[in-house]
Amino acid sequence: MRLHPLHPAAWVLDQLVTDGWQVHNLLSFTRASTLTLVSRDGKAAPVVLKAGFGSNHVLSELDEKDRPAAYGFYWYAEMSPAERAIAREDFQHEIAVARVATGAGQVVPLLEEGTAHRFDWYTMPYCPGGSFRSWLAAPRDEATTAGGLGILADVAAGLTHLHERGIVHRDVYQENVLVHDGRGLITDLGAARLTAQARGPVGRGPEVHWPPEYACSYNTATASADVFSLAVLVHRFVCGDIPRHGTHRLGSAPAGLRPMLTAALAPTPRDRPSMADLHAALRQAATPTSATQPRRGL
Repeated sequence: MRLHPLHPAAWVLDQLVTDGWQVHNLLSFTRASTLTLVSRDGKAAPVVLKAGFGSNHVLSELDEKDRPAAYGFYWYAEMSPAERAIAREDFQHEIAVARVATGAGQVVPLLEEGTAHRFDWYTMPYCPGGSFRSWLAAPRDEATTAGGLGILADVAAGLTHLHERGIVHRDVYQENVLVHDGRGLITDLGAARLTAQARGPVGRGPEVHWPPEYACSYNTATASADVFSLAVLVHRFVCGDIPRHGTHRLGSAPAGLRPMLTAALAPTPRDRPSMADLHAALRQAATPTSATQPRRGL
């Protein structure tokens, strides 16, 4: 695959090709990173490569005469050398957290890691089923509701495994839930922190899937933050709307799940259940139809 030379991601893809990768597709190009579908060494199955090099880096790699013509020139902020060093350190932290998480069930694993010219990268399996976003918009019946709850139960299991390893994800929402062979997988540890140390700004937000405590203690957010965010996603799936200002429209949620969802959406972290408890409730709610379907791991 080749992009127009003035597309900002072209520089990243050219570097990967130089390093021996065959690039099949550009999956995503964001402020901080580039996701590509790649293969090499004659391997048939492509993998996803995440490069720690995105739109905020790329302008400085272009010739000065080309910069004004580059796609999105006015949308991308050129970073100073110091800012780029911090961004690279952040991506190296993401790789380190992914390394700690490798082997945890229902978490997309790190396969390989390395360094190219001016950026670092790591690879993970390709999940052609896409993210959970499509499930939020899909027509709903008993079978699809049970299937979606089963996927979300898988995610709760994955988050439980992360918490057991001292990792708080901090960005649980539909785009970071992948679906593979009918099972849910949690991905993207770019915002995650190890509980042994504070990380990030003290306050962030708001985002619809973030808990209230991010406004004043994002850097020390605990596992209960992931409980809240997953509960928001569950609420969106079963109720067709986000919870607003503590108002939960749970009439369309399975009756047995309503008390757990209410507790998981508590504004105070200490009042929320554990992720393991939320996992058990989701699995129970999904049982009527999903239990008859074989569920295979990644």
